[in-house]
Amino acid sequence: MNWQTVVSLIIVALAVVGLLWGRLRRRKFSFARDTHCGCSAGPRSPNPSSIVFHARKGERPQIIMKTK
Repeated sequence: MNWQTVVSLIIVALAVVGLLWGRLRRRKFSFARDTHCGCSAGPRSPNPSSIVFHARKGERPQIIMKTK
């Protein structure tokens, strides 16, 4: 076994250890990841805006930006 084989096996072993470590360690609680809602009760932006798309058959599509 030459040195290149040893180095490649060490790299593969380190990759396996890293993948297993990421799979087995405990994660911090994340509301978006750990619940089905995905929305948090964080602060809203002061000036919310929305984009409305209108597209009807035979008419030109419209994009309307509304600022509140």
